[in-house]
Amino acid sequence: MNPVSGYETEAGDVVWLRLDVAVAAAARREAARLARRIGMAPVRVAEAELAVTEAATNLQKHARDGALALRVTAPRGRAALELLSLDSGPGMTDLGSALTDGVSGSGTLGVGMGAIARFADVFDVHSLPGRGTALLARFWAEDGPGPLPDSDEPEVAGLTRPISGEEVCGDTWAARTEHGSDGTRAVTVMMCDGLGHGPLAALAGERARAAFRAGAHRSPQDVVRALHAELRGSRGAAITVARADFSRGVVEHCGVGNVSAFVVGGEKRAPLLSLPGIVGHQLPALRPFRTALEPGAVLVMHSDGLSDRWSPADLPGLFTRQPTVVAAQLLGQAGVRRDDAGIVVARAARG
Repeated sequence: MNPVSGYETEAGDVVWLRLDVAVAAAARREAARLARRIGMAPVRVAEAELAVTEAATNLQKHARDGALALRVTAPRGRAALELLSLDSGPGMTDLGSALTDGVSGSGTLGVGMGAIARFADVFDVHSLPGRGTALLARFWAEDGPGPLPDSDEPEVAGLTRPISGEEVCGDTWAARTEHGSDGTRAVTVMMCDGLGHGPLAALAGERARAAFRAGAHRSPQDVVRALHAELRGSRGAAITVARADFSRGVVEHCGVGNVSAFVVGGEKRAPLLSLPGIVGHQLPALRPFRTALEPGAVLVMHSDGLSDRWSPADLPGLFTRQPTVVAAQLLGQAGVRRDDAGIVVARAARG
C-alpha cells in the first residue's frame, strides 16, 4: 500500500485523581489549568469546570470506588481537554433517565450527567449495572462546540495509569494511521510495557515511543527490531506491534514479552500470539502472525497491569463504544493497582 496521508497519536500525561472528599475541588482546579494551557476561551473553561465538578460529585455520592482522569489530547492535531470518570459501582440501569438534563441523583448540583453531555463536544458513556461506569467528555480548545470533520480513518485511543505511589508510568503506546491511494485504511499500533516501574521503566517507554514515531518501518517485525536497537542499555520492555488493515480484514502482528493482545468480535475474542524475550535485551527470532479482522471487530492491546481474564460476553455493549471508553472501562474492570497499567484500542471508522 502506498500511504498518501495519515496521522500519529500516542500516550501523554494523565492527571489521575482518586475518589476522596477533596476530589471535586482538585478536579475543578486541574481542569481549569489544563483548559487554559491549550488556550480555551473563558466561557468554555467555566463550562468544562462545571462538567468536571459534576462528574466528581457523582463519584462522591454514588460510587463505591473510582477515579477521574484529566488530560490534554490532540486527535488529528486538534487540541482538547478530556475527562474520564471511572467507578466500580453501582452502575446505571437507565442511562436515558440519567442523561436527562437537570436530573441529579442525591440532589447535589442539580444539573446531572445531562449537563456534562450538553457542555462536552464529544460525550460517551458505558455502564454495567452493579459493576461500574466509564464516562468520556471531550472539550475542544476552539471557542464553541464542533465535531471533527467526517473521516474514514481508523479510530484509536489508549490510557495509562502508574502503579500506586508513582508519578510516572512505564507502560505506553503509540499509533500511526495510513490512508492509501487505493482506499486502504490501516493503523499500526505499539503497546510497550517497560520492565518494572518508576522513572527507569518510564524512560524505556519514552525511548520506545520516540523510536516508533521516528521510524519509517512498515512491518510489525521490522518495528520491533528497530525498537530493540533503541532500547539497548535500558531496562528493556515487553512490546507488541500490530498492523490492523481494516480494509482487507487482517491483522499482522509481532510481539515479544507479556503484552496481551486480542481481536474482539461480538462476544468472542481471538488472542494474538507473542514470543518470549525482552526487547532491548533478549530478542528471539522474530516471526509475523496474521489474524482475521472481521467487519466491526476491535483490536485491544494491554500490559499485565490489566488481568487478561476479561470476556467480551461479560461487558455487553462495550465494544460498540468509542475506543477511549472501551479502554477506560477495561482499565476500570480489569486493572490492578499493584503495577503500571496501559491499554490501547483501535477500530475501523464508524460511518
